Amino acid sequence: VQLQASGGGLVQAGGSLRLSCVASGRTFTRYIMGWFRQAPGKEREFVAAVNWSGGITDYSDFVEGRFTISRGNAKNTVYLQMNSLKPEDTAVYYCAADDSQFIYRGRDGYDYWGQGTLVTVSS
Repeated sequence: VQLQASGGGLVQAGGSLRLSCVASGRTFTRYIMGWFRQAPGKEREFVAAVNWSGGITDYSDFVEGRFTISRGNAKNTVYLQMNSLKPEDTAVYYCAADDSQFIYRGRDGYDYWGQGTLVTVSS
């Protein structure tokens, strides 16, 4: 499956962005979807994941209720709505897919990755 992420940009602290990731090439519903991020000089870290139906989600602790992951299977798209953004949320955000039955946080397990979209939050 090929993944194309978009929606990043420059936003002031407290603002919002909505990231999108469009999948192509295989049946979208066979994949769990995840969002990860990588700040300069840091390792890529888990942000959120969603199961095939959208009914089960998981978030990293730092999200603190500010982000929402969802998916539109009819559009082969996964979203990450980010509210109340902080400067420490500045990073390249990547979407990822894996044909696992259960969602999980480990980045090494995801087989497919998008190219990343840059989110910059100014103070």
